[in-house]
Amino acid sequence: MSYVGRVDWSDADRQHAETATASGLWRRVLVGPEQGAAHTELAVGGFQAGGWLARHVHSFEEALYVLEGELLLETDRRVHRLLDGDYALLPIATPHTLANGSEDPVRWLSVNTPPRRSPAWPVPDTIFAPGPPAVGALAAVATPLSQFDVSRRHVGHYAGTPPQAEALRLDDDPRRRRPAGMDTALLAYSGISVKMLIDRAMGAEHLTMFTVDYEVGGAAQAHDHPFEETYFFLDGTCSAELDGKPYTLRAGDVVFAGVGSVHGFWNDGPERVRWIETQAPQPPARGAYRWEPTWKAAAEHGVEPWPSETENPRKS
Repeated sequence: MSYVGRVDWSDADRQHAETATASGLWRRVLVGPEQGAAHTELAVGGFQAGGWLARHVHSFEEALYVLEGELLLETDRRVHRLLDGDYALLPIATPHTLANGSEDPVRWLSVNTPPRRSPAWPVPDTIFAPGPPAVGALAAVATPLSQFDVSRRHVGHYAGTPPQAEALRLDDDPRRRRPAGMDTALLAYSGISVKMLIDRAMGAEHLTMFTVDYEVGGAAQAHDHPFEETYFFLDGTCSAELDGKPYTLRAGDVVFAGVGSVHGFWNDGPERVRWIETQAPQPPARGAYRWEPTWKAAAEHGVEPWPSETENPRKS
């Protein structure tokens, strides 16, 4: 099962009626049960100026990536001012508030697993605190991620990987270099750079979110997974094949590849390609990829037969 769609931003320009739990909020599901997903709900959302979503907890795990504007996120009784390229993990049952304290709109990408329940379901998946938040008070104490704080949890910033030759070059003084570890590491292969944002190391239990950058000529050959993936395209033009059907994908396109859906991506140029990718459930430690070329070659080679009854397999 696979799906290819395109983001419709028209909801961002419409006025939305206030409710007891939200004001100025809009949201559109891009991938969910209607697109064949069992574990994934990918959505875009945003606030108009002054918009808010009351403090709440939910029974699913969620990750956010800010695409435009300034998003106020209160969690663990701290307020973060999230800007373009900032991201956050919202573990199950973690109280949090979202708001827009600026005069400009804000947009974000979100993924949660499992998908939200119907409002008609007898047991709610989201529980709200009474009353609206004091948006002005939140804005007054909010701090951007650029303000160093070693005690921050479940938030970070990453706007994308520069070209690999630049990203992997080290020209500065090694003894005065800013500390770096596995939490800042890139996985680079076949012209592809991957930077994990939300994963087990961040504290996620059920999903992952990461950025992917393809150099010109970068390629991931046809493969499938034992988990669901989504792709939200940010820059460039990419050739793809999903379950044997070819596509040309551009910024604003959305792709869903379900369990067992065979997919591959190739950057034929002329520019680098960038997207945000999600996975749910989290991949297993082994066997996360089933490469079509590898198994085709294995089928052509065949399997060695076991020795016959007359042969002794222990005989040297």
